[in-house]
Amino acid sequence: MAFKWIRDRPARWDADKQRIIGSAPAGIFDARFSRLSEGESLHSQWWRVVEDGKTLGFGWLDIVWGDAEVVIATAPEARGRGVGTFALEQLEHEAHHQGLMYLYNTVRPHHPDRDAVTRWFAARGFEASSDGALMRTVTTHTPTEALAERAAKGEG
Repeated sequence: MAFKWIRDRPARWDADKQRIIGSAPAGIFDARFSRLSEGESLHSQWWRVVEDGKTLGFGWLDIVWGDAEVVIATAPEARGRGVGTFALEQLEHEAHHQGLMYLYNTVRPHHPDRDAVTRWFAARGFEASSDGALMRTVTTHTPTEALAERAAKGEG
């Protein structure tokens, strides 16, 4: 079954966000998420990745100074299945259609898998800086296509 990309309108805290984001280990997401109550309004743009009616992850986009800050959250049982890459591709598509120039993410200093997450983003074309920020230009092709192009050139 294919993943579905569904916009949360209006964006509200719910049981799936609590299961995937609110209960994540300390240091991964902003601590305020663990304190939200069911039904609370959320800022920014939220989407969910769904397969067979089950939410497997979320993508979040916030416009900051004309760039797209993106956050991806994947359910632990769905990791390694392409959910994060799918969410990133969809977020880039959203950013492109909103006329945004850059995607960026900041890996928190106390993230328990900071190096692995940084490598994951780097493998998808993001450049890392010493402060944990990762950035890349919004393109009209997907990260999967970009990886294939790099591999074909012997860069991957």
